Amino acid sequence: MVKVITYGTYDLLHQGHINLLRRAKELGDYLIVGVTSDSFDIGRGKLNVRNNMLERVEAVKATGYADEVIVEDYQGQKIDDIQRYNIDIFAIGSDWEGKFDYLNEYCKVVYLPRTEGISSTQLRAETQDIFRIGIIGSGRIAKRFVPESNMVSGANVVSVYNPDLEAAKDFAQQVGIDWCDQFDSFLDGVDAVYIASPHPTHYEYAKRALMNGKHVLCEIPMVLSGEEARELYHLAEENNLVLLEANKTAYCPAFNHIVTLVKSGIVGDVVDVRASLSKMVAPPTRELDPAQAGGALNEHASITLLPVIKLLGRDFSDVSFYSKKEGGVDVYTKMNVNYPHATSSITLGIGIKTEGDLVVSGTKGYVYVPAPWWLTDFFEVRYEDQRKNKKYFYSYDGDGLRYEIQEFIAMIVSNRRSCYKLRRRESIAIADIIERYNSGVNLRLL
Repeated sequence: MVKVITYGTYDLLHQGHINLLRRAKELGDYLIVGVTSDSFDIGRGKLNVRNNMLERVEAVKATGYADEVIVEDYQGQKIDDIQRYNIDIFAIGSDWEGKFDYLNEYCKVVYLPRTEGISSTQLRAETQDIFRIGIIGSGRIAKRFVPESNMVSGANVVSVYNPDLEAAKDFAQQVGIDWCDQFDSFLDGVDAVYIASPHPTHYEYAKRALMNGKHVLCEIPMVLSGEEARELYHLAEENNLVLLEANKTAYCPAFNHIVTLVKSGIVGDVVDVRASLSKMVAPPTRELDPAQAGGALNEHASITLLPVIKLLGRDFSDVSFYSKKEGGVDVYTKMNVNYPHATSSITLGIGIKTEGDLVVSGTKGYVYVPAPWWLTDFFEVRYEDQRKNKKYFYSYDGDGLRYEIQEFIAMIVSNRRSCYKLRRRESIAIADIIERYNSGVNLRLL
């Protein structure tokens, strides 16, 4: 039996893809099709992919040409797959002529003629929707959002709103966009909003935007209570709108690969997740202002709880907090989230420094992600036998906001309301824990 393998993104599956798959199938008896994962595409700088991986896999299966579909998730996987599946022929489109000649060492390489006049890039250009995005707030993160949005097809930041008119005008002049002094007028001129205002204002801004038919991307923490999160997600669903929490770690390539590997059992059963995040801040600053819901936990829990909830789930048995407070906010908090089958610990600081790493411990080994793990481009899977250790490298471009913006635009374009990278129920679970802390449940002051 002659085995053939080919690879592709297969975004917006078109006749050119179908022709290539048919030609690849005709080369042998059994065709394996590798579909690139979302994280691998983003890691290679492909931020304009319209269909997510599951949609692309199903589209390839629907052609009827693939005998088997696999996922391509890392650089160098083609060589591994050729040897693993005992491949005879590697087939790829002629637009890659010469690029895969190195695979001739492992199997025969065939460059197939591509269908002229059609491509996913062309289709995206012809059907490109440009979404007008308005920014609420004009602080540090908002200033980073504008250049990052320029890296994502379909995103066009057009205006800013801030109750502080002088701040709004100054921001607008700096980044070259319009500003509005009335919130309703601001909403009338946009298709979607990015909320980067102080934490306590997120809920009202998001609710008003959703009620006015606008898609919402909201900075972390999206809200400070689980009930508010439930209400907003329900409102978004009722109005067929995208509501996405802008937790940039959730959308970065390396973190998604960590989740995939751990859930595949690479370190066995997970029994402990340990995450820490700290930064030194000096007054006056929002992080130290109790009126703006400052403090280490409100500021950083959305990020550090992410690996806990993603890997251990939402059905925790108890949560406890230990905090050191100064000036009405916690400058240090230690949090334990326990499960019937596992435990986790989180260390947060905005006035106390600690190592900002992530460790996921299992029955076979552990994953180590060095500081700053929430912006990581590298991690290592480690075992008792160090010869089995493996290092993984991914790109982390710019400030990382482009990944969340890309996901936001992709969800709008594809009419997709849920995101597996940060599911609505996971976002709600995180908001529930934040609410417990702010309500003083199982909180001990140091």
